[in-house]
Amino acid sequence: MNLQRPNSGDVTQTANRARTVVPGSGICTRCVDGCKGNCEIFQAAFRGREVLYPGPFGTLTAGTDKNYPVDYSHLNIQGYALGAKGLPAEIEGNPDTTLFPTVNTETEYGYKHKVRMRVPVFTGALGSTEVARRNWEHCAVGAAISGITIVCGENVCGMDPHVELDKNNKVVESPDMRRRVETYRRWYEGYGDIVVQMNVEDTRFGVAEYAIEKLGVETIELKWGQGAKCIGGEVKVNSLEEALELQRRGYLITPDPSLPAVQAAYKDGGLRQFERHSRLGFIDQEAFMKEVERLRQLGAKRITLKTGAYPMRELAMAIKWASDARLDLLTIDGAGGGTGMSPWRMMCEWGVPTFYLEAMTYELCSMLAAKGAYVPDIAMAGGFSTEDHIFKAIAMGAPFVKAVCMGRALMIPGMVGKNIGLWLQEGKLPKVVSQYGTTVEEIFVEYETLRDKYGEEVKELPLGAIGFYSFVNKLKIGLQQLMAGSRNFRVSTISRNDLMALTEEAAKVSGIPYVMDAYRKEAELIINGLDKVEVTVNGLDIGKLKDLAAANNGFAAVLQQAQIAL
Repeated sequence: MNLQRPNSGDVTQTANRARTVVPGSGICTRCVDGCKGNCEIFQAAFRGREVLYPGPFGTLTAGTDKNYPVDYSHLNIQGYALGAKGLPAEIEGNPDTTLFPTVNTETEYGYKHKVRMRVPVFTGALGSTEVARRNWEHCAVGAAISGITIVCGENVCGMDPHVELDKNNKVVESPDMRRRVETYRRWYEGYGDIVVQMNVEDTRFGVAEYAIEKLGVETIELKWGQGAKCIGGEVKVNSLEEALELQRRGYLITPDPSLPAVQAAYKDGGLRQFERHSRLGFIDQEAFMKEVERLRQLGAKRITLKTGAYPMRELAMAIKWASDARLDLLTIDGAGGGTGMSPWRMMCEWGVPTFYLEAMTYELCSMLAAKGAYVPDIAMAGGFSTEDHIFKAIAMGAPFVKAVCMGRALMIPGMVGKNIGLWLQEGKLPKVVSQYGTTVEEIFVEYETLRDKYGEEVKELPLGAIGFYSFVNKLKIGLQQLMAGSRNFRVSTISRNDLMALTEEAAKVSGIPYVMDAYRKEAELIINGLDKVEVTVNGLDIGKLKDLAAANNGFAAVLQQAQIAL
């Protein structure tokens, strides 16, 4: 199951010396005195805590290489030879009206104030990590022109070197947060939204007050956790002065920059970086409901919740409390990946993997719906990167899951587009890019489409944004093809019936029929002489079955089975 080696790996830039390794410990079968490295134990002997984290910090995102027993590759999508769901009422389904480009990939989420998106995907939280800060412009503009939501993550104001705080340590002005909001708004076209996330630190800094009252932000996201780690948000800090300033602002900084021994280690060059940590949150229903009401009183039109890969107990709390509070969206993030600053072993070994987490989510939402309660719109996150992932996640969680949250997959095209621009300036295009040309018009397949839309303003688009848009367009077209093949012409018609489980374990976990059982009862009815009964993608016409059964008592039992199945 587990393909990784627990004592070495690319993410920590370590490796075993021996060809054979003890599977459980990851230690070489022969650990020799005098070895020159470089396993994680060897590296930790002189760099200690640095080896906890992926590196080098600020230049990467990271995801676990643990191979979970069941994942979304254990599901396949059903394709049908008849039917068409979700077509406009005035259109009759036929080969001329059901071409895949006619598929509508729009989705919406929200309680009263709905947000529409052109594609059912949005970004993970791009917060105070260096890789998120440096690539914000590319991702924000890309999200805006793609018509999807972007989430501005935690600690942005608190980490802003130019933030202005009042005597109570509340944000008066944050140039970085203002830059982030205004960058998205500059290209916003009515689809998607910018969401500002808050953790314990952000609440203490008064981030919601600042974002709503001074920047006009309409959506605030409360954060309980994420799929990469079960502790508060972390980043690395390169200078002693910055570490001391963040400590003055109230952050936990390790090692403690105020200690003389730590300062001496930094001066000597042995200690090169500090870590800034966020506090652990403690959830309480009464306090949660009060905070939601407080945010609404501040003027927030929408309030969402982001929760992590916690067990079913905390998941149930998130779903039930989001229901009681009439939240606009609940994003549920499975193990395990992040934007570059999560402890590596925690990322690999903590939390409920996304597939299992979505199975739990569907079960709990179904229980809530059966009671007649409001079920908040759901988004799943945690390792998604392709159009089939989007389809499977929406189908497996239907009708509750409205979209997929992508973290690393949506950051990568922004970084690629940005770097193509740098390589063009330096005349150092890699061959994999230069084979398509040496100008932006030749390299970016969507450039002329964007020029046609924006005219000369296209030159103001960051190349990372064009990369982001190109990737989202690929997701959209790929999703249209999968939806057309499964005869779904709107996202809202995608259902659990459109999936099959390839293994019995996947079927057991998800409740999706095993491939050898999916549509079996319908097939048996047809083989048993009911081949003239009208068959649809959703099953058999029960009315016609009743007429047939009335004329032939021998089919009564089969009819009963069909009614149960359908």
